[in-house]
Amino acid sequence: MANLVEKYKTEIIPALTERFGYKNVMAVPKLTTIVVNVGVGRGDDKERLAQALADVTLVTGQKAVPTKAKTSVASFKIREGMTVGVRVTLRGTQMYEFLDRLIAVGIPRIRDFRGLSPKAFDGRGNFSFGIGEQIVFPEIDPDKIKAAQGMQICFVTTAPTDDEARELLRLFGMPFATT
Repeated sequence: MANLVEKYKTEIIPALTERFGYKNVMAVPKLTTIVVNVGVGRGDDKERLAQALADVTLVTGQKAVPTKAKTSVASFKIREGMTVGVRVTLRGTQMYEFLDRLIAVGIPRIRDFRGLSPKAFDGRGNFSFGIGEQIVFPEIDPDKIKAAQGMQICFVTTAPTDDEARELLRLFGMPFATT
């Protein structure tokens, strides 16, 4: 954790200030939360839900929370209130530890990886991407996995524009694809 916080204070803040011309240190964008979400589909498969809960808790270091369906969708056989996934919202120390492991270990282990899409921003400075299998994290034992589950990871920043957020995450070490 100390690595990325130190890097933010000593390298990233000056680089962003120089590039975007901030007058105040408090105006420099920062990473506020990381949300990790795993959808398991129909919630009647209790074993798959328990596996997702255990995997997300193990990977993030924080207890995962089940998410429930907000509306009924007949074609997917999902009723309102049915458990359809798990999620974790990371802040502070655990957020930086997860980011460090994701950049250093998780992303390089993704099969056929050519970089993250630099266009996956939402227009307000937040970045999201998905991972196809949870086994890219070394904490997960591939022999105990019954079904591969993907996960969505969302980075929430205080950046007002996508360009500022992209530069912030690039300086943290996110491997964006060059297009």
